[in-house]
Amino acid sequence: MADKKNLLLLFDHPTEPVFMDKGGNKTVFEVPDSYMTENYGELCKSVQKRISADRDPKIFVREISIPDLSYPESLKRNEPFSLFVKSHRQKAGHLIEVFLTLESVDHLQSVAVYARDRVHPVLFNYALSVALLHRRDTQGLDLPSFWQTFPDRFVDSAVMQKLREESYVVQNLAQRRPIVIPTKYTASDLEPEHRLWYFREDMGVNLHHWHWHLIYPIEITPGADRSIVDKDRRGELFYYMHQQVIARYNAERFSNHLGRVQPFNKLTDTIAEGYFPKMDSLVASRAFPPRFDNTKLSDVNRPVDQLRVGINDMNLWSSRILEAIHQGFVINRNEEKIYLDDVKGIDILGNMIEASVLSPNQTMYGDIHNMGHILIAYSHDPTNRHLEFPGVMGDASTAMRDPIFYKWHAYIDDIFQEHKRLLPAYRADELSYQDMEVLSVKVESRGQQNRLTTFFKESDVDLSRGMDFQPRGNVMVRLTHLQHHPFKYTFVVNNTSGAPRYGYARIFMAPKVDENGYEMLFADQRLMMIELDKFLIQVPPGQQTFTRDSTSSNVTIPFERTFRVLPNSSETPNTPESQEDFFCGCGWPNHMLVPKGRAEGMSFDLFIMVSNYDNDRVDQYGADGCSTAPSYCGLRDRLYPDRKSMGFPFDRLPRTNVITLDHFLTSNMKTAEITITHDSTIEKLPSLTNRNRN
Repeated sequence: MADKKNLLLLFDHPTEPVFMDKGGNKTVFEVPDSYMTENYGELCKSVQKRISADRDPKIFVREISIPDLSYPESLKRNEPFSLFVKSHRQKAGHLIEVFLTLESVDHLQSVAVYARDRVHPVLFNYALSVALLHRRDTQGLDLPSFWQTFPDRFVDSAVMQKLREESYVVQNLAQRRPIVIPTKYTASDLEPEHRLWYFREDMGVNLHHWHWHLIYPIEITPGADRSIVDKDRRGELFYYMHQQVIARYNAERFSNHLGRVQPFNKLTDTIAEGYFPKMDSLVASRAFPPRFDNTKLSDVNRPVDQLRVGINDMNLWSSRILEAIHQGFVINRNEEKIYLDDVKGIDILGNMIEASVLSPNQTMYGDIHNMGHILIAYSHDPTNRHLEFPGVMGDASTAMRDPIFYKWHAYIDDIFQEHKRLLPAYRADELSYQDMEVLSVKVESRGQQNRLTTFFKESDVDLSRGMDFQPRGNVMVRLTHLQHHPFKYTFVVNNTSGAPRYGYARIFMAPKVDENGYEMLFADQRLMMIELDKFLIQVPPGQQTFTRDSTSSNVTIPFERTFRVLPNSSETPNTPESQEDFFCGCGWPNHMLVPKGRAEGMSFDLFIMVSNYDNDRVDQYGADGCSTAPSYCGLRDRLYPDRKSMGFPFDRLPRTNVITLDHFLTSNMKTAEITITHDSTIEKLPSLTNRNRN
């Protein structure tokens, strides 16, 4: 019987033949001759004798009849794979269904070994990851993070070249040293948008986007189990996760003296900002194409990619979606009305706009989100005249690097907000919690009240699992990322009911003033509210003081989870997070929890609300799942753990006469003005000294 943990080795060195050594201990799969590709055939055994001794671990692969994989194999291994392309999603869906329906881990291992050298490497990684997440007999596996197997999506090509040199020349692992990733390599300070390099090009931020789309696939084979896609409130999660990205991005823009992002809502306009990624795709052996300043979109017609979409198509889909929002209902495939009410409406719209198989009518409402990515990604070669591959907007793991991502998603969010605008405002009695009053709230960090500090920090990560056709052993890069000093919330609640009560503590923050220095109006500020945390409290009668560490946020995953700190690192904690399964890797990176702020200090409104847990509670059924970062990622195989709309209480326009945040408050809410100061120093790791060649 195969050990399910052996399946994890299939992620190592994704472009090398499956019979090559894996796992860092020269483990090899004993591949049946009939499974070998024409490239190597009988060479397999002689190569394995060269790279792995008899005493090294061997994994027996049972020879079984292989299902038809011709459809996923039809995407060439050196072509781009994109979750935004429907035909690619369908190919992946076919392979996922094959992996899910195999009767045992033994058979799964056999088919996966056979498929690995025949299917596109990223498609294989995606399909196997989804299958391992959803098969009952493969639960609890901690899959490698995407950056570990495809580092080229996160590191510029000049650094990759230095990594190859380091691994080849320096055979003594103790003498290998990290290659430093420059902090500013995609543009100079002449480009104002480059002030946000630390956000757009952050490894954790881009991983979050890839990981979210991985655990929430949108395509399945017709007739397959819909539960893979049909997860509780997944359409609403699509809306809310991206809305929060835009809110966070705008806070970072304010931190850098830039105005809020303007939606790209007229596709005939030029895209003012260019983007030059400076990255190569190791799978395709091609550079990610740049986009020049003032690029204008054209209709995409690429038969080789089964892509044909025009600007008129996009405008038509947009108008139909907006018409449905204004009418208050959509028309499904059976020409029946489905009403967009205040509970399920946003979820229906999310599935429509993302164009998942849950869309009530894809023919009518189209594929606006994904095709927007595609129009931009192929703006340099829309008709395949030059045989060019897509830009970074065409890949979920790289799209957030490009400034246009935020303009595009600001437009997508505007569509969602049009629906929210038509919903009735929350009444004061819907917001308040009888007999419950929040008396005060503050944050504390390093002995200071209501002052937070951010800074840049260096961290080392090991890319060896994705360094193909190179000598084995750790190959490190040293990256610089934003970080903040840990802090804690302290708030005081007064319960006058005379009995213990339960409440949901909801914590947000938003800039206090706009880009012009004026106090923000609530109608604008609510859209910039960043969710920081949400958690259950029990409030005894009388006054009670509560504290909560920033590292406990239900929005984020720990630093160690994002960067997979090595076991021999002094930064690795002895905590259970490192033992959680792959689903738990979804979440906003904790090192990016708060905005950068400014050197002179930047004012934010910290907001806390204690809502009535009896109205918010969701009764869960089934086994407990990962609960690391449910606000943006939900819970594995369970219901979303909050009955309220995502973003509550800021997801709707306010009641009459609410002009500022102070007007919005009820007795169970409190605010405090806090200052975020950015310290420009970098917390460096020990310097890279000369090697000892003795």
